[in-house]
Amino acid sequence: MTGSAHRRTGASRYRERVPLVAAAVCPHPPLLVPEVAGAAAAELDALRAACDAAVSRLLAAEPDCVVVLGSGPSTEWINPPAIGTLGPFGVDLTVELVPTLAGGGAVLPISLTIGAWLLGRHGTRARVVGVQVAPDASADEVARLAEEVDAYRPRVGLLTMGDGSACRGQKSPGYDDPRAQAYDESVATALASADAEALLGLDPVLSAELKVAGRAPWQVLAGAVRAAGGDWRGELHYAAAPYGVAYFVAGWEAA
Repeated sequence: MTGSAHRRTGASRYRERVPLVAAAVCPHPPLLVPEVAGAAAAELDALRAACDAAVSRLLAAEPDCVVVLGSGPSTEWINPPAIGTLGPFGVDLTVELVPTLAGGGAVLPISLTIGAWLLGRHGTRARVVGVQVAPDASADEVARLAEEVDAYRPRVGLLTMGDGSACRGQKSPGYDDPRAQAYDESVATALASADAEALLGLDPVLSAELKVAGRAPWQVLAGAVRAAGGDWRGELHYAAAPYGVAYFVAGWEAA
């Protein structure tokens, strides 16, 4: 599923300082990593390729700083050195937020671990930092993080990690919920059209009931785009629920 659109997000007091210039949205299933998926790795080839394309497009915008954003146990910034592990998923594999700064530092949640893994497949000379946001982050916390993301200068790229509902079918992690498909379709539409206001309008209670891991990160992205202002173009590269969990890949760029 693909699409593209333009969206105007309004004026911003930061505009003259060239804030956020591009964003990529990817999911964070550990099965994206072939070593974790094993013999089933080919089942996510299309998703992996879409993520690679989105990250490549993000880096093509030549950001000076890449912020890797995803859900985690608390809401805070993570500066390198920082490391994540795929040990809990049966693979003795570690991932550094910045490969040249290995060892020690903070522990990455799985969302940032997969984000760092995706980023590491491409390499970048840009500064890389992480930020994790709690699943129950309030609107005020989301707004504060969005302002902080937008404050990184001079050119910021945002790699936003997050899964959709986990209730798409009887074999899904959250079992079947008839509300899940409509929720996921609304997210897909918002990502395709760079509709920050639609993402900011996602209901935290419903999102939690549908076991959505991406609600808070998506809203930080939306808030940062709103703070940056100007015209934005969105393109949806992938939207499917292969294991009963909705995965989206999208790219947003300042038009």
